[in-house]
Amino acid sequence: MPLPSVSFEFFPPQSLDASFRLWETVQVLAPLAPAFVSVTYGAGGTTRRLTHEAVAAIGTHYGLNVAAHLTCVDATRDETLAIAASYAEAGVREIVALRGDAPKGAVRFTPHPEGFAHSVELIEALAATGRFTIRVGAYPEPHPDAADPLADVRWLKRKIEAGASSAITQFFFEAETFFRFRDACAREGIEAPIIPGILPIQSWEGARRFAARCGAKVPAWLDEAFAAARRDRREELLATALATELCSELIEGGVEHLHFYTLNRPHLTREVCHALGITPKAALQKVA
Repeated sequence: MPLPSVSFEFFPPQSLDASFRLWETVQVLAPLAPAFVSVTYGAGGTTRRLTHEAVAAIGTHYGLNVAAHLTCVDATRDETLAIAASYAEAGVREIVALRGDAPKGAVRFTPHPEGFAHSVELIEALAATGRFTIRVGAYPEPHPDAADPLADVRWLKRKIEAGASSAITQFFFEAETFFRFRDACAREGIEAPIIPGILPIQSWEGARRFAARCGAKVPAWLDEAFAAARRDRREELLATALATELCSELIEGGVEHLHFYTLNRPHLTREVCHALGITPKAALQKVA
């Protein structure tokens, strides 16, 4: 069975220690030859400048294909498109276009009066520039704002029709969750690749908080498994085994690409890739 291609998500550092952790993450994972790496915005677009700096540095110094996140949060249309133009000038050719989460303290997303109302408008504007490959987010389980179970599928179709070429899902805990979503998308006529997002569990408590925010269902058996692993001090071993098994099931189900949410902690992601047979292609050659 062919090995899948992989990609990794990083987030921009907000302190000196975090900066060291980001560059360690890049150096550990770059030899696995990712198809692309993505760099996030902070909640509410709070790391806009830091994201731009990290995107430029990773692309320039490590020669990786970087997909920069871009959101609709707290910016006018002109400001958002100016950020996109600055990415293009830095050599970025891929954007992950997202609506974005509500700013800190806000209950729901509210568009800027002169900004993009939602992700479809942003995608249309980016596509009109002709400068980018556009990736988008997808929710295999209902987004907290979704009106009904099929709303996320229909909205994804609109994003693809607006100019996106592929979608990356929010993380999930069971392969069947992804397969159900993929099948629903196929029934709606979505033909663009849907890439599963994988979260190697660095902290079970943290993963549970993430899940609550994005609507990911937590199976009861996982709570029990991590409680037992904590007693035996084998949480990392369990996390590696679970992520490897999830990825293996996805590959057996026809998935050709895996996107890892690294949280800037690379070692668990690397171990999972190695367990799948994805090993370094060559020593990392840092570009001067």
